[in-house]
Amino acid sequence: MRYLMLIRLDPAIAPVAGPDPALQADMGALIEEMTKAGVLLDTAGLRPMEEATRIRLSGGAQTVLDGPFTESKEIIGGYCLLQARSKEEAVEWGSRFLRVHGPEWTMELEIRELDQS
Repeated sequence: MRYLMLIRLDPAIAPVAGPDPALQADMGALIEEMTKAGVLLDTAGLRPMEEATRIRLSGGAQTVLDGPFTESKEIIGGYCLLQARSKEEAVEWGSRFLRVHGPEWTMELEIRELDQS
């Protein structure tokens, strides 16, 4: 089963400097472990919200909006695409991902199985 893990965070409380070198090394080790285990299919961070574009559909009309979006209190900062035997296994990998970040980060993962139909 494939799962999409969306990494959500509030940019107002994320560390301004981003991940420190120790976190980057720990994350690199976890990503390598996930890859060797055949669990990690793809992962990436996303460019800043200032560079984002939204296309909104309402009443049959589309509106294109360019960032930044000041009303955004929570953003998707990145994603991981996982191949796991079960939802529980995907949740365990997600939990390990969060533990690597430590107490200075406040974030949330949303893990959803891909619809195979």
